[in-house]
Amino acid sequence: MTARKLRFGMNLWPPFLFAGIRVLEISDDYRYARVKMRLRPWNRNYVGTHFGGSLFAMTDPFWMLLLLHNVGRTHMVWDQAGEIEFVSPGRGTVEAEFRLTEEIVEDVLSQSADGSKALVWFDTDVKALDGTVVARVRKQVYARRKRVLAAA
Repeated sequence: MTARKLRFGMNLWPPFLFAGIRVLEISDDYRYARVKMRLRPWNRNYVGTHFGGSLFAMTDPFWMLLLLHNVGRTHMVWDQAGEIEFVSPGRGTVEAEFRLTEEIVEDVLSQSADGSKALVWFDTDVKALDGTVVARVRKQVYARRKRVLAAA
């Protein structure tokens, strides 16, 4: 699937669509993604700031997707763990960026070359448009080379 089609589909995906999350960019090489979320009545919490679940959701799939597209079909890739730290109230539009480096891809391929699993932690800051950090999200992604079954 092309990055453009994936971005289009993700913007129609109900968890993003109904939370007001917009995927602004996914690079053709799947090394970069950027998302934003405006504060709306349906994604704010009791005190009028961004709902924490929506802040986490806007970062949720990207590290797994970027890594999956860079290690290829020879690997199984999925999210293993996640955590979020709320730093300051989100009162307006927030954004998050994801940059996957060649070093990380090479490290995952190296760790998993013999069939072992690779567990990689990724950090993402969710920021207000003025640069204020609203939340820090950590995601752990699991990758393992697919096992090839011998023909009978």
